[in-house]
Amino acid sequence: MRETKKAVLVLEDGTKFEGFSFGATKACAGEVVFNTAMTAYPESLTDPSYLGQILVSTYPIVGNYGVPPRTVNDGMAEFLESEKIHPEAIICQDYSWDYSHWNAASSLSEWLIEENVVGVYGIDTRALTKLLREKGSMLGKIIVEGEADIDFYDPNAENLVAKASCTEVKEYGVGNEKRVVLVDCGVKNNIIRCLVKRGAHVIRVPWNYDFSTIDYDGLFIANGPGNPDFAEETVANIRKALAGDRPICGICMGNQLLSKAAGAKVYKLKYGHRSHNQPVREVGTNRCFITSQNHGFAVDTTTLAEDWEPLFINMNDETNEGIRHKSKPFFSTQFHPEACGGPTDTEFVFDKFIDSIKK
Repeated sequence: MRETKKAVLVLEDGTKFEGFSFGATKACAGEVVFNTAMTAYPESLTDPSYLGQILVSTYPIVGNYGVPPRTVNDGMAEFLESEKIHPEAIICQDYSWDYSHWNAASSLSEWLIEENVVGVYGIDTRALTKLLREKGSMLGKIIVEGEADIDFYDPNAENLVAKASCTEVKEYGVGNEKRVVLVDCGVKNNIIRCLVKRGAHVIRVPWNYDFSTIDYDGLFIANGPGNPDFAEETVANIRKALAGDRPICGICMGNQLLSKAAGAKVYKLKYGHRSHNQPVREVGTNRCFITSQNHGFAVDTTTLAEDWEPLFINMNDETNEGIRHKSKPFFSTQFHPEACGGPTDTEFVFDKFIDSIKK
């Protein structure tokens, strides 16, 4: 018999969903968002873009293949997207206490306990998701039986990029020919892996680092959590790079910060895009791709300067999925070409960036 406790998810509109806890036993609060992916909960939990959020899985079963070992290779977690769990909690309809997978090192519950993160199961996630789609992402808190109540917490009211970023310069692929500065706004490890395996010497710098002091061949702006309007120091540094001609590429938060540096405005989506099956179209063509996404803000391309244009568009809601400069080698994507998890159909984005670097 596995010990569990009653747990209640309370939304800011007063709606309550009752379930049972697994993982850490404590109260927590954050922004409640949903992800429709069917796999990759270890990768999602270690994606820094989920910092401050309560993650709802619309796929009913979570935990059935356990979690991989937390081994570190070349300065990065080998099987995860960062070195720790970032969401405040994970919610699912059915938690599988028994797991089976060739690479499993422990159960999901054991991992959550290890990192003091809450899990809740037994909640009607279909009803919860329908509510979030109707009203938009909401603040929420989880109260576990026997724990004191807490206040709601809005992660979008503070600079999450600063919290998710590294605090010192780190290097990967040292000795590779092409030197790429990677601005860490909350980077996923697979972005670094994709760059290194294409011959990049990656110099990972903190979100507000003045990289103009570094001798580099290309600039890469990573993904990250929260409201991009807090990262004005990053935007100022990118704006200085735009005066030159060295290639620039951004992913997710990187798309939003590059757009802001190009003069555009960013706005919050009703409930965001978090899934492995978001269809996008390359503007000016009929080429469509299925992409992995995790973001709650989008770029208003009507506010872009004249020398910029949209690169990709979302086929579901026609929101922006990337921009490019009309004459310089600057471009970005709102989706995640590195996937992990999700489809790798758009990994060519890394080829395009690396090939644009002249050596």
